[in-house]
Amino acid sequence: MGAGRDDVFTLYDLRVEVVEGDAPMVCNHRPGDYFELRGENLSLPPGQTFPIYPLAALLPLLPAKQRPTQPNDWMTTDTDVACPDPHCGARFRITRIGERTFRHGDVTAVPLPADGAGGGG
Repeated sequence: MGAGRDDVFTLYDLRVEVVEGDAPMVCNHRPGDYFELRGENLSLPPGQTFPIYPLAALLPLLPAKQRPTQPNDWMTTDTDVACPDPHCGARFRITRIGERTFRHGDVTAVPLPADGAGGGG
């Protein structure tokens, strides 16, 4: 497939940072810990860890946060997510930190429809 201009799309780069909530934190994360998501690649600062349970709770939200949304959509305005442990007061702040351009043909083997309509499955 030839890569035409019409196969371009944009995703936001994200930073997910631990912030203190209204109760003490009891899990293995500290204020200021973070990870970043660029395209499909997640990265942590050298030497830092991130617990799998809050990561598992955050993962379903991240692809939606990467995409452009309407200004009044809650996905645009709501940035803090509670730790999934009900006894932990941590919050995870999801911030859009940049934009990255991709080409459809570079990220999938499924061709775009000839009419450009998209969709389907």
